[in-house]
This record gives sequence, structure tokens and C-alpha cells, in this order.
Amino acid sequence: MVTIADVARAAGVSPSTVSYVLSGKRSISESTRRRVHHSIRKLGYHPNAGARALASSRSNVLALVVPLRTDLNVPVVMQFVTGTVAEARRYDHDVLLVTADEGADGLHRVAASSLADAIIVMDVEAAEPRVPVLTSLARPAVLIGVPDDPQGLACVDLDFTAAGAECVTHLADLGHRDIALIGPSPAVYERGTSYAGRFLRGFQETAADRGVDAATLACVPSYDGLRAVLDDLLARPRPATGLVVHNEAILGPLLSELARRGRLVPEDISVLAVCPPDLAEAQSVPLSSVDIPATELGALAVELAMRQLDGLAEPEVRLLPPRLTVRSSTGPAVA
Repeated sequence: MVTIADVARAAGVSPSTVSYVLSGKRSISESTRRRVHHSIRKLGYHPNAGARALASSRSNVLALVVPLRTDLNVPVVMQFVTGTVAEARRYDHDVLLVTADEGADGLHRVAASSLADAIIVMDVEAAEPRVPVLTSLARPAVLIGVPDDPQGLACVDLDFTAAGAECVTHLADLGHRDIALIGPSPAVYERGTSYAGRFLRGFQETAADRGVDAATLACVPSYDGLRAVLDDLLARPRPATGLVVHNEAILGPLLSELARRGRLVPEDISVLAVCPPDLAEAQSVPLSSVDIPATELGALAVELAMRQLDGLAEPEVRLLPPRLTVRSSTGPAVA
């Protein structure tokens, strides 16, 4: 059976250092901590969870507050969950899922019962009502999303403002002067969801700077909602020649409906998606896209939470730059 001494030898440290890394009782350098965790994984060492929790006053559990709303794309939400769970296991932590509909009560319940060492929160609003609660809980918290006032909490997200700008820039560089944003459900905007508002701002500001005529339409994620949006867009005196789609659930139906209406992609109309890359590649026409790095963001949220637990970092806002991948769905504007 692998012992703590075996881990220490493999990592080139003392057994007490391994113990401190596991217990969090002392501050250990980042390089040493990662070396110890690497040896733990390589050797398959499994510390006694009960003894470790008693010694460290930790539960070795992270709470993840997950949105399960009908206007959100659940498969994409689950990519965030997968990234979080996989990274948590690297730190020998489990993940407790808490549904966002519990609101502040769910956060208080987790904190009061000592169920989790840290809390990671998704589905962040611009005027996020849970921020004061999180700051009062005296335990690490990380938001996947950025409220207008994070009040010293750690936040990670895609730079959605830059992503909106990147989408307009790509289509404008291809000569498109009439474009449209098909955004999330109206309810997402009405809630003031942070990512949607920031993307819209980047889209509209860059369109104005580039002299592009840009329409914006919220779309209920249903076939009827999509048809209504396309009826509106294609009936205009100057129909859009480029679409930016920030609504993962309608991507497949959109391509089908455009084909049914005799619109070729990208010959007649270019389509640029904002979605995870695997979703963009899986469509009937592989979509040019700005990636939503869901798995990466989930892992980064865990890393920031663990660094706070180990006393190695102060809260920060970390935005990942957008990555635009050109595939088959965007081309020059129709002359």
C-alpha cells in the first residue's frame, strides 16, 4: 500500500510537507504543492479522508451552484460542471451540486453545515444579489461570471465584451455591412445575466465603430421562436448577410431552417456562432465560432478556489481572451 512517505520520496520533500499540502495548515509554495499532487496522482495514494478532514477542518468538498433553467443550454452548462469536477479531483476534492434556484438560502445552508470548503457560483447577473451573501460567509468563493461590482470576490469568465467585438470585426472584415445578432432568450436579458449584456455591448459598440448596420434580436430557444426571428430578419428591405448566433440551442435548427428557405451558408448568408468548439464542429456546416471555453473556465474556477484555501492568492477577476476559429460558415459578403 502506498504511504505518505512514498509520496514524499517521489516528490523530493519531507513527509511533513506532504501532510501540510494535504491539510492546508501551512502555506506551501505553488511549485511544491503541484509536485506533491503530481506524486499523489502518479502513485495512486489515497489519504484517509476522515482523518484528513478532522486534522484540517476541511470537508474536501467544493460546492458548485448550477443553473438549471429552461432558457439555458443544459449540455453547455454540463461542460462547465465536467471541467469543475475533473479539476477538483486533481486536488482530491469532490463536488457538491447546488441548484441556483435556492438562491441565498442554498448558500447559507452549505456554509452553516460546513458541507464545502469553497463555493463556485455560475449564472451570474450584472447586479448579482448573491454577492453580499458570499462576502459574508468567510470562505473562498469564485464566480464563473463577472457582476458589475464583485466586491472583492474572485471571478473567471470569457471576455464577452471582447468576444462581441471580435464577431463584428470578423464579419466586417469580410465586407458584411448588414449583420444581426441572434441572442439568448428574452428572459436571459431581462434577468440582467452578465455574459449576455457584456457580449451585446461589445457587439453594438464595435458595429457603430465599423459603420455596420447591426440588428439585435433575442430568441426563445424553440423552432417557433427561431422562425419568428428569421421572418423578421429576412423580410427587411436590407436583409442581414451575416448572423452572429449567441444561442447554442438554435444552431442546428437555424441551419436547417436557412436551407429550407433556400439560403446557402456561407454563399448567401454567413453564420458565426458563440459556442463550445465541439458544438460548432458538429453542425451540418461546420461553424466559424468564438469558443466558449466551458471546461477551461470550470477548471480555472477550481484553481482559484484552491489557491485561496491554501492562502496563496487574493481574489481577482480573470477574463480569458476570445478565440475565433474560422470554419466553413463564414465568407465574403454577397456583392
